[in-house]
Amino acid sequence: MSPTTITIHNTGNPSSTADNERSWLTNPGNTRTASFHIVVDSKEAIECIPLNENAWHAGDGSGAASGNRTSISIEICESGDYAKNLDNAVQLVAGMLRERGWGVDRLRRHWDWSKKICPRLMYDGGKWTGWFDFKNRVAAELAGKDEGKVTKQEYEAMEKRIAKLEEDNKLVPAPKWFISEFGSPDLKGLIADPQLTTEGWRTLAIGLRSSRK
Repeated sequence: MSPTTITIHNTGNPSSTADNERSWLTNPGNTRTASFHIVVDSKEAIECIPLNENAWHAGDGSGAASGNRTSISIEICESGDYAKNLDNAVQLVAGMLRERGWGVDRLRRHWDWSKKICPRLMYDGGKWTGWFDFKNRVAAELAGKDEGKVTKQEYEAMEKRIAKLEEDNKLVPAPKWFISEFGSPDLKGLIADPQLTTEGWRTLAIGLRSSRK
């Protein structure tokens, strides 16, 4: 699989941990055709299936554009401290988006693929308040971690600006145009050490020209 989205689920089991969910997935007695990539609770996140392999989680058939064929599935446990489960899921999802260069537009609900009310604890009677809050939190996490970072283009522009400032602030002998216009670099002994910055020579020339008027 070459994933293009990440799909969020609730486990639908209020008493099961991430470790329990993984054990259910690998139990030889489990005959359901259902699976998921990662499950997260208040303690840990467990990858159960490699993220470049299909999982059967979206309930939308096996077509090439289906959630099963294109989306990484993440199950959020409902047990224990659900607020902490969500905190960990936000951190996990934001990290996965960041490392892929994706934004929250890449997030999907199970609902988006097959209209199953899942993640059910985000449904809020059809208003999906919890879902929009989750996406906003992931977006905020992305923005917070990226704040202060400099892009490659910005860094290169800064390097050029710094190099120019250093060059402008370097003391240099009188340029040829200055000597040609004013006769000598030291103005016949007026300048003890005839070395200025490039901008300094320009400023001095402007002052000398004004004094002639």
